[in-house]
Amino acid sequence: MSAMALSTAFTKLFGVQHPIALAPMGGSAGGALAAAVSRGGGLGLLGGGYGDRDWLARELPIVAGDGRPWGVGFLSWAAGVGAVEQALEYGPGAVMLSFGDPSPFVERIRAAGAAVIVQVTDLEEARAAVDLGADVIVAQGSEGGGHGARRGRATLPFVPVVVDLAAPVPVLAAGGIADGRGVAAALALGAAGALIGTRFQATAEALVDPSIAEAIVRGRGEDTERSGVLDIARGARWQTTKYTARSLGHPYLDRWRGREAELAADSQARRDYQVDVARGDVPPLPVWAGEGVDLIVDLPPAADLVAALAAQADNALARAGRY
Repeated sequence: MSAMALSTAFTKLFGVQHPIALAPMGGSAGGALAAAVSRGGGLGLLGGGYGDRDWLARELPIVAGDGRPWGVGFLSWAAGVGAVEQALEYGPGAVMLSFGDPSPFVERIRAAGAAVIVQVTDLEEARAAVDLGADVIVAQGSEGGGHGARRGRATLPFVPVVVDLAAPVPVLAAGGIADGRGVAAALALGAAGALIGTRFQATAEALVDPSIAEAIVRGRGEDTERSGVLDIARGARWQTTKYTARSLGHPYLDRWRGREAELAADSQARRDYQVDVARGDVPPLPVWAGEGVDLIVDLPPAADLVAALAAQADNALARAGRY
C-alpha cells in the first residue's frame, strides 16, 4: 500500500505527511517535542495547558521557528484569553481546546487564521463542537492517559459515533493508541487520524523527568487507573466530578481509593501529600499513562517514531485489505 493511502482530510488540511498528531500534554509536550513530531511528518501540538505565560514564552519560539506545520493546545477551563493570544502571535496552524467551554477563544483563533481543534469526551461535547464550527474534532476514549471523562466511553465505540455526528468535519481518534496498528484502527473507524499522547511522552524530546519516562517504559495497562484522587491530593483545580485522570499506580491511590469526598474534605491529608512529595516518599508528579502503555518499550527520537507509526499503520491496513 502506498503512502498516499494514508492521505486524509486531516493531512490535507494541515499539509502534513501522516495522519498523526501529538497530544498537547501540558508541560511535557514542549517546543522540541512538538517540532520533532512536525519534522517527522505529523502535526506537533505544543502543550500550553493552563496557559503559563513564562513557559509559553520559552517554548513557543522553539516550535514556531522550525518551519513546519504546528499548533498549540490549551485547557479551556484554565487558560486565559491572554495566553491564547500570546500563542497566536507566533502563527500556529491550529489551536486545540480541551475540557471546558471553548467558545470564548474561537473567534480570536479564527481571526488569526488558525484552525480550531476541539477535543470532546462525550456526545454532548461533540454536538457543541459541531455547533461551534470546529475545524477538527478529537474524540477521546476513556483508555487515554491523563485527564478525560469520568464516565467516558471506550475509543472503539465512541469514535465512529462522533465521526457520524460530525461529518464532514474530520475527527481524530484519541485514547489508548500507542502504535501504528492503533492508527490504522482509527482510520478504519472513519477517523481522519490519531492524536497520540503517552507514546510521545516516552521519547527523547519529551519534557519529562527521566523517572517518568522509565516508568512508562516499564508500565503495564493493567497498572493504570482512572481516578480523581491525585488531583484532589495535589490541590489541582480540576472538576473531578466530571473529569478524572488515568495514571500508573501511586501510594495515594491505594490510600484513598473510593474515598474522594473524604479526601477533599481533609485539608491535613492534602498537606501530608505535599510533605510526602518534599521528602521523596511519593513521586513529585503522577505518571499519566494510557492503557496502551504495554506497547511502549523504548525512548526513540520523536521524528523517527512518527515515521515508524505511519509505516506500521500502512502495513496494518495493507494486511487488512488482503482479508
